[in-house]
Amino acid sequence: MPTIEFDQAKLAYFEVGAGETVVLLHSSASSGAQWRSLCASLAARFAALAPDLYGYGASDPWPGLAPMTLADEVAPLAALLARRPGPVHLVGHSYGGAVALRLALQSPARLRSLTLIEPVAFHLLRCGGAAQRALYDEVAALADGVAAALGSGAYWSAMERFVDYWNGAGAFGRMALEKRRDLGRRIGAVALNFSAAMAEPEALGAYRRIRVPTLLLAGAASPPATRRIVALVAQTLRHAREQVVAGAGHMLPLTHRDPVNAAIVEHLVRHAGRLRVAA
Repeated sequence: MPTIEFDQAKLAYFEVGAGETVVLLHSSASSGAQWRSLCASLAARFAALAPDLYGYGASDPWPGLAPMTLADEVAPLAALLARRPGPVHLVGHSYGGAVALRLALQSPARLRSLTLIEPVAFHLLRCGGAAQRALYDEVAALADGVAAALGSGAYWSAMERFVDYWNGAGAFGRMALEKRRDLGRRIGAVALNFSAAMAEPEALGAYRRIRVPTLLLAGAASPPATRRIVALVAQTLRHAREQVVAGAGHMLPLTHRDPVNAAIVEHLVRHAGRLRVAA
């Protein structure tokens, strides 16, 4: 896999196809490999680029020089995009969606379109009424539990809480032993992802600066916290449309690949070669 060196770390990425660049950002505890089926659908028309974020796949872990932020996660991606001609399409799922929002906010002129699949922009839940704050507190409790288990060495316990929150009770226990071992080894990166997503400082109104065509995908059976985040972002972005995938949960790019891939491809093709939408 090709790599990019940035700030004492190596980040790897997968690339296939030719044409306008589509950058695909994966969820926590995953890697760019989660997009292989979508890459196959895009390769005839687009150059699909799927990086492994810090601590995942073939990329190095976060070097630990300071607390990691979403801006830190975006920095090597921006350096990678600087090598690409013209505006790019950006797709992000879960934590990758939160990173995509940060990148879109920092470099709006580099984007042609944006696709967000349940971005875990948890910081957006801090404000609002009691019900919304309760959702934030629910996620904060999950993040605290993961961090505490990580500190004590109970990696499997931490990952079980994480996996079961997103996929339903007992999901982790039903996985094959080797899969649980592999996920347990990723818990440190997951804890960093929680910390970065929850510490993001931007207020909801800041995202009005994102003016590219945006597709927001959500699963009908996803946790209330991410459904609420999708609704908030859809209400705020000027050129956003929301699409709900029936029967799907938070991991819809994996569990419902066909409708998710079809929706993304349709959005990309619709907006390929267009100028940014005017204010």
